[in-house]
Amino acid sequence: MKKLLVFMAVALFAVASSFAQGTSESKTPETKKAEPMKVGVIYVSAPGDFGYSYMHDQGTKAAEAKFGDKIKVIRMENVPENEESERAMENLIDAGCKIIFANSYNYQQYMLNVAKDHPDVYFEHCSGYLSNANMSNYFGRMYQMRYLSGMIAGKMSESGQIGYVAAFNTPEVVRGINAFTLGARVENPNATVRVVWTNTWFDPSKERQGAESLLDAGCDVIAQHQDTTEPAKAAIERGDYSIGYNADFRAITKSDNVLVSPMWNWGNYMIPEIQDALDGTWTMKQYWGGLDDNMIKLSDFSPLVPATLVTEIQGIEAKMRADTFDVFWGKLTDNEGNIKQAAGAKMSDSDMLSINWFVEGVAGSVN
Repeated sequence: MKKLLVFMAVALFAVASSFAQGTSESKTPETKKAEPMKVGVIYVSAPGDFGYSYMHDQGTKAAEAKFGDKIKVIRMENVPENEESERAMENLIDAGCKIIFANSYNYQQYMLNVAKDHPDVYFEHCSGYLSNANMSNYFGRMYQMRYLSGMIAGKMSESGQIGYVAAFNTPEVVRGINAFTLGARVENPNATVRVVWTNTWFDPSKERQGAESLLDAGCDVIAQHQDTTEPAKAAIERGDYSIGYNADFRAITKSDNVLVSPMWNWGNYMIPEIQDALDGTWTMKQYWGGLDDNMIKLSDFSPLVPATLVTEIQGIEAKMRADTFDVFWGKLTDNEGNIKQAAGAKMSDSDMLSINWFVEGVAGSVN
């Protein structure tokens, strides 16, 4: 009997201890880990283009490295610039994205349509001008790097004939061609920039064909507003020079015939915007960043570029940073001989963002 009482006492103690432990645990609920904010990114091409979308994806990866498990990025590649982009954005919203970036000019109207239907989502459009209370637009002053790279093209061209493979006749592209030409004519006042339009942002075959047609016409330096390395490769294969774009084409092609590449740093814009979305402090903005924000830069120069020219370019870049010089300051004449801006004048941002004429030295028409 005594043994039975001892056993029952031990059992009751165990039950009581288990109940007490459960009660104690119930008073300290587990802290749930916060769900990551979903970030949508729409690319006009695949990051494997080693150009425009590639550099945007470098910015996206920088954001992922910065925020870690606080965000989850959903990428959509090769999205056409038509109604399909609206469906892509709707799919991202259905997946829970709080902020969406779209990286090409012709997405803007479709993004605006979707933004108006989803006021609780933040939208970021690259290179356009349309906006809404929940839709920003962003770009950089790449025309400054175009000018500096144009100086190199003008110096290195023996024929004075420089080719430019261009995408669409948007103000962004026209502005870049003009800046490049003004830079080229600093080094060679008689230089001519010949333009071939592909009417595509991303088409490796057309880009190469455009470059080859310019090389056949006597151009010995090829520049581009295109997404792949094909124009540069076409020039390299002929023993001629190229000016890259977006990424460091010299590093990619392993050729010193790529003299320099104007480059983007999209992460320096994307990271603060994602932080604001996380903090709930996001506001609409029309952003046009430059050297101060490290949005744009030149790659390392090819060793074929004269050291004296490198020093000259660095001096002009310093003046741009100090705001004592910019590309579209002073007298400007179009390629039909019309004076478009008087000496001493400075072109406004709004005029640069809507420019639709070529400067003197460009062979070709905007339309």
